[in-house]
Amino acid sequence: MKKEDIKLWDIDRILFGQEGPAFLLEVLARTFLTYIILLFIVRWLGKRMSGQLSVLEMAVMLTLGAIVSVGMQIPDRGVLLSAAVLLFILTFQRGLAWLGFKSRKVENLTHGTLDILVMDGIMQLEAMKRCSISRQQLFAHLRTKNITNLGAVKRVYLEASGLFSIYCAEDERPGLPLYPPIDEKILNGRLNDELVSCTHCGLTCAKEPHQPHCQDCEANEWTAAIR
Repeated sequence: MKKEDIKLWDIDRILFGQEGPAFLLEVLARTFLTYIILLFIVRWLGKRMSGQLSVLEMAVMLTLGAIVSVGMQIPDRGVLLSAAVLLFILTFQRGLAWLGFKSRKVENLTHGTLDILVMDGIMQLEAMKRCSISRQQLFAHLRTKNITNLGAVKRVYLEASGLFSIYCAEDERPGLPLYPPIDEKILNGRLNDELVSCTHCGLTCAKEPHQPHCQDCEANEWTAAIR
């Protein structure tokens, strides 16, 4: 389209584009056909596509969106072209799923692996750094499970799908408070005067007059543990 053809008062072009209002009916028909085809494709891709998506499945969904838009809106592109590409994506995804079932290396490459973020009440700082998970993000997820201190946590896994799997310890121990810093009132009466927790990793130990560096992360910032 030439620059001189662009006019702000050209209402027909703004509303209907260069194809005119008749093409809107064709777009509706194309959209209906593409939608039906897409329903079958997503159904054949399996139940995982309607649940929490992995990295591979998210890539497939984004690709599907890019494919179907061409067949629905561009007049010189047919719907069958989009359908053929959709079938290719279906075959490609099913093939990778089969290879992932046969090979653990392929599964890890296409779907990712899990990481341990908390182990026996201590944050695994290297894993959190690798996964770009901050302490406050982790604490927020733990608070949704009504966990008030890190000592109550046995394991936190960050699954390959991005979900947090949280397992509580059988015997809850004092640990690093998970309450937000602005909520000081809720800590009253729960502080432990004999134990302190490292604010960096959550390691809890006995309080000393001259508190040494943390044995786990070498930090030297402590706070009172809570029961």
